[in-house]
Amino acid sequence: MTAEEILEGKVILIDKPLKWSSFQAVNKLKYTLKRELNLPKKFKIGHAGTLDPLATGLLIICTGKFTKRITEIQGQAKEYTGTFYLGATTPSYDLETEMDENFSIDHINETLIHQTLPLFIGEIDQKPPVFSAIKKDGIRMYEHARAGAEVEMQSRKTTIHEFEITRIELPEIDFRVVCSKGTYIRSLAHDFGKALNSGAHLTVLRRTKIGDYSVENGVSPDDFENKIKKNG
Repeated sequence: MTAEEILEGKVILIDKPLKWSSFQAVNKLKYTLKRELNLPKKFKIGHAGTLDPLATGLLIICTGKFTKRITEIQGQAKEYTGTFYLGATTPSYDLETEMDENFSIDHINETLIHQTLPLFIGEIDQKPPVFSAIKKDGIRMYEHARAGAEVEMQSRKTTIHEFEITRIELPEIDFRVVCSKGTYIRSLAHDFGKALNSGAHLTVLRRTKIGDYSVENGVSPDDFENKIKKNG
């Protein structure tokens, strides 16, 4: 990978580690490329779709002229795998916040779980989590939520193309989802729990695909750095 290729435009597939922000991953690559390839201070680089720090998996980073493709890439279908924990909810719908309510799961079995799946396939109404990066009055919603403000989220249309349960070991269930842009898997976990007359939150999330791009072809930020150093 040369400086000319980066400036002309590259699509780089990163397998984002747990607890890294998408911003951190982009900054790591930006710093590595500038240092190792002597790139201009303000060369173009950005990611095509944020991943939460508690999620792992595919983060697509574009450079140079390929940054113009970011909007196109973001609009493609995304595939996720992960785990729902049944019987408890959290304000953030994931492990960012502590459990705030517990529910019975005595009535839940494999039959009920599979009968509930079709309710979440196709176009659905979904409310984003209060702890989200959506802005209101110029401030991220999670900042309002962390400050203890009352926040009302508006529902929006989203599309679930595929939704399957791959493991059931209550209180945990593993899943695979293919969905449209703007889908919140945390909200899917929360709503799935409610549909089971219980509660649920997301404990594991991994993005495996965006369109035809797969995490199988991605590398960690550290491996990317080592590769650039080796070729430099």
